Amino acid sequence: MPQIHLRGSGPLLPTLVVLAIIIVLVSVTAQWWTEVLWFDSVGFTKVFWTELITKIGLFVACGLLTAVVVASSLLIGYRTRPVYPPISAEQQNLDHYRELLEPLRRMATIAAPAVLGIFAGSAGASQWQTFLLWANRVPFGSKDAQFGLDIGFFVFTLPWLRFIVGFLTMALVLAALAAAATHYVYGGLQLQTKGERTTTAARIHLSLLLALLVLVQSASWWLDRYSLTTKDSRLITGLTYTDQHAVMPTKAILAVAGIMCAVLFVATIWTHSWRLPVVGVGLLVVTAVVVGGIFPAAIQSFKVKPSEKSLEAPYIDRNVKATRLAYGLAETQASEYKASTTVSAGQLRNDAATIPGIRIVDPSVVSPTFKQLQAVKTYYQFPDALDVDRYTLDGKVNDTVVAVRELDLAGLPPAQRNWVNDHTVYTHGFGLVAAHGNRTGADGQPVFYEQNIPPVGPLGAFEPRIYFGESSPEYSIVGGPATGPKKELDYPDSSPTGQQNNTYAGNGGVKIGNFAQKVAYAIKYRELKILLSDTVNSDSRLLDYRSPRQRVERVAPWLTLDGNSYPAVVDGKVQWIIDGYTTSADYPYSRLQQIDTATVDSVTQRAASVQALQAGQVNYIRNSVKATVDAFDGSVKLYSWDDKDPLLKAWSKAFGGTVRPMSEISGDLMAHLRYPEDLFKVQRSLMTKYHVTDPGAFYTGQDFWTIPDDPAQETQTVDQPPYYLSIAMPGQSTPSFSLTTTFMPVGNRPVLAGFMAVDANAGDVAGKRREGYGAMRLLELPRDTTVKGPGQVQNDIESSNIGSPRFTLTLSQFLNNNRTQGSQIQLGNQLTLPVGGGLLYVEPIYVSAKTGSSYPLSRAIVVAFGNQLAWSDTLTGALDGLFGGNAGAVAGDSGTDTTTPTPTPTGGATTPPALQAALAEVQKAFTDGQDALKKGDWVAYGEAQKRLQTAIGKAVAAQPSGSVALPTPGATATPTAPTPTPTATP
Repeated sequence: MPQIHLRGSGPLLPTLVVLAIIIVLVSVTAQWWTEVLWFDSVGFTKVFWTELITKIGLFVACGLLTAVVVASSLLIGYRTRPVYPPISAEQQNLDHYRELLEPLRRMATIAAPAVLGIFAGSAGASQWQTFLLWANRVPFGSKDAQFGLDIGFFVFTLPWLRFIVGFLTMALVLAALAAAATHYVYGGLQLQTKGERTTTAARIHLSLLLALLVLVQSASWWLDRYSLTTKDSRLITGLTYTDQHAVMPTKAILAVAGIMCAVLFVATIWTHSWRLPVVGVGLLVVTAVVVGGIFPAAIQSFKVKPSEKSLEAPYIDRNVKATRLAYGLAETQASEYKASTTVSAGQLRNDAATIPGIRIVDPSVVSPTFKQLQAVKTYYQFPDALDVDRYTLDGKVNDTVVAVRELDLAGLPPAQRNWVNDHTVYTHGFGLVAAHGNRTGADGQPVFYEQNIPPVGPLGAFEPRIYFGESSPEYSIVGGPATGPKKELDYPDSSPTGQQNNTYAGNGGVKIGNFAQKVAYAIKYRELKILLSDTVNSDSRLLDYRSPRQRVERVAPWLTLDGNSYPAVVDGKVQWIIDGYTTSADYPYSRLQQIDTATVDSVTQRAASVQALQAGQVNYIRNSVKATVDAFDGSVKLYSWDDKDPLLKAWSKAFGGTVRPMSEISGDLMAHLRYPEDLFKVQRSLMTKYHVTDPGAFYTGQDFWTIPDDPAQETQTVDQPPYYLSIAMPGQSTPSFSLTTTFMPVGNRPVLAGFMAVDANAGDVAGKRREGYGAMRLLELPRDTTVKGPGQVQNDIESSNIGSPRFTLTLSQFLNNNRTQGSQIQLGNQLTLPVGGGLLYVEPIYVSAKTGSSYPLSRAIVVAFGNQLAWSDTLTGALDGLFGGNAGAVAGDSGTDTTTPTPTPTGGATTPPALQAALAEVQKAFTDGQDALKKGDWVAYGEAQKRLQTAIGKAVAAQPSGSVALPTPGATATPTAPTPTPTATP
């Protein structure tokens, strides 16, 4: 018979396979080596190796154990197979499968355990943090109320035990399935035989595996008793009456029953029968259903529900105390605040120290203004939400709105975008811009005191180059010989070349002067130009992972980071400051909370530079670390901020030497540290319920609160953010930099229920926090009083017919006209301050044109107290108008040069009555016209336009000489001097 020769692939296929393997190995090696180089460059190699070795150890241990138990089951099942399989129809059918499997048996015996081992190893490696916490555990020093165990057992040990039990369950299930399948295929296990169904070897093998599986399940039931301390329910987190009196005993019973069932499985070795373990499993299932399900449900329905308030009282009390302790709320100073709602002249006299510090510049609004006035070039940018900090000027601490001028490659013309420009020329931002928070200029612009390129201002000489920032390019290649050409754009100027160049002289980044390192980074970034470009030299450094948040995440993966990093000039350098939290979801009896949901507000919704915390549930949180990142060289420093935190102690043991003591914090840095926003957001979210400490009142929930919606958001409903303010709470003699928030009752009453502030001022003493930092004070308004909430105040603002000596229109007309005459209104942050014996609201109003190059300017400030409201172009003027012509205190903008007020016919009168009536007709006609336009009713629209022209004619005739230039008939009235709309780009 002729042979047919198939044309083979020859050496091509093996060559391609070898090349593919080499490429993968080289890529992995390059990635690994560049990681080592990066961690070495920041001095955190211990973090890299500790994490890597722990992951490898867990991967090997878990993978090897799983592979061994599965492989042993396969081998035992095969080697103990009957020499002569029973003769039956079932076995005759299996003969065919045995013949098919035999050629693959050896490979399957290795491959199947190996694959399962890889999956199990990966699952084990993912638990590296759980293992390290357990291995480095420390006591909390306090015991839980139910078991009398140290809290550390629940936080450190219990999660690791739960993982071990879960892992062993998975491994034993896989082993049992592998054993059963092997015994079945090779005749040791028969399912359709009437006589003996298992061989002796198969029975012993399977019974031991099943006994171990039931024992592990018994351990799981026993641990379930402790896990009840973090069980989440409708009312609380932790044990309830039913849990303690029904579920806990049931879990103990099931654990004991499981041990007995395991004994019955082992007994089959001698009884040669599966009858006892089958009966045992059946009874175990019945016990689990009846005792574990029906009994607790009956207790809940017939015992607890009728008397739930009294029976759950001790468990609610336990939950309230644990929650307040775990979230840092236990020391909150709560007091009743009988807020006055009446105004009188001189009412703010006792708050004269607070009023000058009221911040009227909204950092979430003025970013476009900073960009238009201070960006200088299109390739510079500012974050979409700026930051609030403090600087000492002329011996006084000033609340300041700050931002760094960062690089924006997207602002370059497309023709200038290429690899050389993107990665070697445009490498860094330049300078920090600071503006007074409590004043604006005559034209509504921020009053900058640190500005321009190069920086000019009272902050003194500091390194202005921003190589590491929130919007830095993915990587830049910098550096070169000191005497060589300067290739990096430093900053634009008025020289003939239009710019100054620079060569990076810092120690940041990784040296890539040798060929091997160039190759590694060329592979990592898939960029051959790193090897070929003449801009890369023997002194070059590659800067990557440049976001401050990203750098801290990499060197401290055990921290949860605040969503907002902020810059500060510290000891002659720009430093990014980031707050780090240690968290746990295993603190007994403390309320579990979704921290991502709790930290979402109007700022995180609209600003990309400010994020909510990463998703996850926690019931314990501490601001344990303050981290800094140098904007010039990228160096990262972690400082201990809560050395009593057991979690920080455990992580410090695991990564020894990576967290510096607080004593190393300089006085200059301490002056810029503050109480973190995200921690405060989490705390205020809890405080909506946990200000109630009486179990009975907590159960009814009648006094629960909610966080007000941000009234400045006109298009969406989202929480109002907390605000940094320098205020003096009742009982304090001097103002302190604080973080504040308000509360409203749950339900449909949008009145104010509470005001909370935390002292955010860390002081300026090196290595020591200021006494009083972190003190939380809560003002609770009496239930029988009515103080308007933020939404109600905003409604008053929108509908107010109150005039101002600085404007001819009423407030509502001012808002409506600027929303319809080629301009747009942006509402600033509505601040709340406990002054004058009541609560004062302050809200700046910004106006901008609708053109692309416009930017918002502060054109009015509205203040409200009780049922009274006033507005002006300055805070001082608005306060004087609110409090009978003399507030008794002067705001920070009292010296601002403003537009000359419009003369009025009579002293004190703001607008002649005839003009007021005419303007009201203008507004009514315009509103009617807009409504008709929306409905498509052109007849009604035409009539409204006629009335509008007539009303404007009346207004023109009635206006006093020189007061305001009203438009000609056919246009909507808009005051010219108070409400200009900037369009020119400086």
